[in-house]
Amino acid sequence: MADVARVAGVSAQTVSRVLSGHPNVQERTRARVLLAVEQLGYRRNNAARVLSSGRSRTIGVVTLRTHHYSGGLITSGIEDAARAAGYTVSAATTSSLDTSAVEAALSRLADQDVEGVVLAVPLIHTSRRIEQLTESVPTVTIDGSRTAATEVVAMDQALVARLATRHLLDLGHHSVWHVAGPGEWLEAVKRREGWRRTLEAAGRPVPPVLEGDWSPASGYRNGLVLGRIPEVTAVFVAGDEMAFGVIKGLHETGRRVPGDISVVGVDDIELAEYSRPPLTTVAQPFAKLGALAVTHLLRTVAAPDTVPEPETVEPRLVIRSSTAPPRAPAGAAL
Repeated sequence: MADVARVAGVSAQTVSRVLSGHPNVQERTRARVLLAVEQLGYRRNNAARVLSSGRSRTIGVVTLRTHHYSGGLITSGIEDAARAAGYTVSAATTSSLDTSAVEAALSRLADQDVEGVVLAVPLIHTSRRIEQLTESVPTVTIDGSRTAATEVVAMDQALVARLATRHLLDLGHHSVWHVAGPGEWLEAVKRREGWRRTLEAAGRPVPPVLEGDWSPASGYRNGLVLGRIPEVTAVFVAGDEMAFGVIKGLHETGRRVPGDISVVGVDDIELAEYSRPPLTTVAQPFAKLGALAVTHLLRTVAAPDTVPEPETVEPRLVIRSSTAPPRAPAGAAL
């Protein structure tokens, strides 16, 4: 600010008034100050408005640009908890899970002098720059992602898969097929691992995995495939929206749900209760995850030297009408 004042030929107080939008500044003076700001590349930030405390009272959140229901609920939980604590939220969205895209989002937030960051993306791979950024700014991650300096708030995704798969086996199904989420999503990987381990622990055959991308359309395509495999009697789908597509595909191949094939989803989004049939699913408290992340983050901001302790939130099986015992004992062969 002193440099701007010197170049513009005014006092530092005048520069402060211009940058804060004070009305008692002549237009000629304002223009001269703004020109000096541009010439020097002076960057304003929230912390400049609260120099007395040196705190921005702002937390950042990195999210994936998506239309999926879960992302909106997590963000709402973060915003509500931050507001209750007297903080504002600055969001930086990324269009992909590539490390360079995550780096750019974190850098944008760091430039805004946020006091901490909630990294709400399923980060499987990290980078040196991400490690540096999360070391310099207190960071809490959601979805089980982790860097060397972050605290984790996560859902137990292996338990998600175990609850779904075990429910279908307990109903009497010989085995359970799986429509998985994208391989670059950590939660999808952990659900796939949990499904496989549950079948292996029960001594049941493990069918080939069908790949989806979280969309109903990918579920629908896989439903058309599953409907043409006679031995399929039970399917664990990695997300509710894909499960809706799977059910549509099964119906179009003449397979009834749950009369011929039982289907379990994940998330318990609002529409799950109103699908046809109502969807059995594993509920994830997304808003609670977001709020819990803020609680952990503000605790880390207040005591940065504390050792981060991960916290895991347990999912809950919600049984509805899309699952039932098989009509007859399924054959042992797959």
